[in-house]
Amino acid sequence: MTQNANSNSILSVLDGFTLDNADDIARQVAENFRRRRVEKNITRQRISELSEVPLSTVARFEQKGLIAFESLIKLAIALGYAHDIRTLFGTSRFDTMEELDMIRRKSSGTRAYTKNKKR
Repeated sequence: MTQNANSNSILSVLDGFTLDNADDIARQVAENFRRRRVEKNITRQRISELSEVPLSTVARFEQKGLIAFESLIKLAIALGYAHDIRTLFGTSRFDTMEELDMIRRKSSGTRAYTKNKKR
């Protein structure tokens, strides 16, 4: 019985764990958008009008997670999430101490690429 309980506990933790991939993230963003739209009692037609994004684009986004970035920005603004889009990638993130050190060194305003020198 204890082994079965442990197995169920481990499976419940793993159930929410997935490796990130673009399709899954796009679908999750689309689902989050749909939930926020419904919470605010806004129809697809109305969000289309508010954002000036075609209704077919809104439907495709909610169903498949497919959308152009500019259209996503317009939808975010119409729904009141401009700040969230504006601050995307706004905070430095690091996985290792080496990356953190590099971020700190680069924060002095140096370029991420080398400038071509004229010969």
